[in-house]
Amino acid sequence: MEKLKEVLEVPKMGEYPKKMSGAQAVVHSLIKEGVDLIFGYPGGAIMPVYDALYDVEDELKHILVRHEQGATHAAQGYARASGKVGVCLATSGPGATNLITGIADAQIDSTPLVCITGQVASALLGTDAFQETDVIGISMPVTKWNFQVTRAEEIPGAIAKAFYLARAGKPGPVLVDITKDAQFGTLDFEYKPFEGMRSYVPCPALDLNQVQAAAKLINASKKPLVLFGQGVILSEAEAAFKAFIEKADLPAAWTIMGLSALDSDHYLNVGMLGMHGNYAPNKLTNECDVLIAVGMRFDDRITGDLSRYAKQAKVIHLEIDPAEVDKNVKTDVAVLGDAKASLLALTTCLEQKERKEWLQEFRALEFEEFEVVVKEELNPSVAELSMGEVIRSINDQTNGESIIVTDVGQHQMVSCRYAKFKQSKSLITSGGLGTMGFCLPAAIGAKMAVPNKQVIGIIGDGGFQMTIQELGTIFQTKIPVKIVVLNNEFLGMVRQWQELFFDKRYASTTMVNPDFQKIVEGYGIETRKVSERQDLNAAVGEMLAHEGAFFLEVRVAKENNVFPMIPTGASVSEIRLK
Repeated sequence: MEKLKEVLEVPKMGEYPKKMSGAQAVVHSLIKEGVDLIFGYPGGAIMPVYDALYDVEDELKHILVRHEQGATHAAQGYARASGKVGVCLATSGPGATNLITGIADAQIDSTPLVCITGQVASALLGTDAFQETDVIGISMPVTKWNFQVTRAEEIPGAIAKAFYLARAGKPGPVLVDITKDAQFGTLDFEYKPFEGMRSYVPCPALDLNQVQAAAKLINASKKPLVLFGQGVILSEAEAAFKAFIEKADLPAAWTIMGLSALDSDHYLNVGMLGMHGNYAPNKLTNECDVLIAVGMRFDDRITGDLSRYAKQAKVIHLEIDPAEVDKNVKTDVAVLGDAKASLLALTTCLEQKERKEWLQEFRALEFEEFEVVVKEELNPSVAELSMGEVIRSINDQTNGESIIVTDVGQHQMVSCRYAKFKQSKSLITSGGLGTMGFCLPAAIGAKMAVPNKQVIGIIGDGGFQMTIQELGTIFQTKIPVKIVVLNNEFLGMVRQWQELFFDKRYASTTMVNPDFQKIVEGYGIETRKVSERQDLNAAVGEMLAHEGAFFLEVRVAKENNVFPMIPTGASVSEIRLK
């Protein structure tokens, strides 16, 4: 390494010498792409890149996580909060394989990531060398694109292509695997942004005939219903979407990935779709005459039994990815293209309408849900705290202006149901993969992306312990993220299913937890535990007012259930209130 440094000039800030090492080319390619923050964990096969990072620490900040899975989730949180590409770095073998869960999560939730892994020297590939793993083969099913670099001169082009593909069209994760000899090799550095290839069309051209066909169906409809997902956020179409639904008085329901694209209190926002969603949009899916899907993919948690899903309705699908059209739900009119362009074109063709009677049907079902479910969840008649009243306290004290990051489980569904949002990109969660352990590192990444906003991670006691080691990342970086653990001493969502469908046979769902307060104190983080209702608001206020990181543990009811609920295999019309 020292001999190599004698030969090569160490680049100074803003300078790019003609000759550099492959490792330096990795670092300066990232800088050329505008990257200023990456998450990672060093190891033997990626050590040359880490050595190159040492020389540019003023331009490119590296956050040392405590596990490579934490690097991917932190990069996801950063990407989702900022709208930029998240970047993570790992070594070969176990370092690379530890990235896979986060990469798979990013793939199914369309999160743009560039993951760079070190690899054994090219002469050793295929020999089962120390810490050699076929990360290209392993990651192929869960990446948008991956590539193995074996020569230094391939590095700038591979990284340029990686960033292009990560953010073009429907975003997703890419992985670049770089052998150690490629990192040590030399090249004449030149970085050119990738501009596309003939074989890849990231965004289909808008077909105005399809737009007009969609408008015709909407204009003739009596009971239209809009379902919107993350595509609205990814295309930055929030304003266009609002104008679209307001012009034709279209009630709009969201997937959890679409949550925050529309103000929670907007009069046309009729709530959450899916298994634990709101009563009205689920029930009325099977009563609407036109169903308009915008940037969502008809996931099974949204549709329930497909054979009984919206069979009475004409279906319009606005979607950037042709593979999603007709995959689950048969579409009558498909409008392919960027959601923002599609919405702008469609809105010009819509007739101005009011649909008071149709909206009143939603209001009536909302009242029924409030009386049976919401009233007790937000104002419990029992002594134990509910998850919902914790979310309500956070709402009241943040005015819907914080970023909420959740883990996966009952607390996730309660957070999505009851949190209020006024700004887009304010809810960050693991949707399609449902990855426990997502929240803590994702909250770190989100806070680093938007340091001027309050970021609150809401986690169950089970998911917290899956990536609890990332408290060390908070300790080292002093990132002022807020952490709320809703502790019911159960794997709550699994326990709920065991209660309802397995005769309360609570097999391996009881959690015997450690003293979280002592653990968190060991990391130098301010902490408090609450179990009494009269202490809740003050504790939340103390957490929000604290300048640094803060951990709040709330002991909640052990056997509370999340309703409404659509049982597996049931129709959305069969949603249960209790």
